[in-house]
Amino acid sequence: MRGPDGGFMSAEVGSKAPDFTLMNQDREPVTLSAERGHPVVLAFFPAAFSGVCTKELCTFRDSLAKFNNAKAKVYGISVDTFFTLKAFQTDQKLTFPLLSDFNKEVIRAYGAFNEDMIGLKGIAKRSTFVIDKDGIVRHREVLDDARNEPDYQKVYDTLATLS
Repeated sequence: MRGPDGGFMSAEVGSKAPDFTLMNQDREPVTLSAERGHPVVLAFFPAAFSGVCTKELCTFRDSLAKFNNAKAKVYGISVDTFFTLKAFQTDQKLTFPLLSDFNKEVIRAYGAFNEDMIGLKGIAKRSTFVIDKDGIVRHREVLDDARNEPDYQKVYDTLATLS
């Protein structure tokens, strides 16, 4: 999704969420537009097995009842390979799919591309998006400091307004 200047547009609240197809941890394709009909939460994270990322995804795992109540699906997304994501999912007993944006297209489309984080170039900024059943972005949080966790309550509150 490119803007008028040729650069990538980010997914703003009220705009249509950029569509994508990414491989999950089991090497199965997941297409966002196929998820229409229920809310979707996208949780972009910098790197599997890192401290804050592990805490964040485990928080989402432990809050899955709140997502289920809203009939929402949760996807974790990083630039890690699906091999790494499978090991991370197994190790942390994560109960939702992890998607590999290895080619860094989706993090750009969502404005979550981190040029340089402690020498790691082109990884995801910690970001959360809530997309409604019609594919419209209803919540967006992109953090510049990866040591911070997202505002989970805002994610839950946004989902509550959609159900």
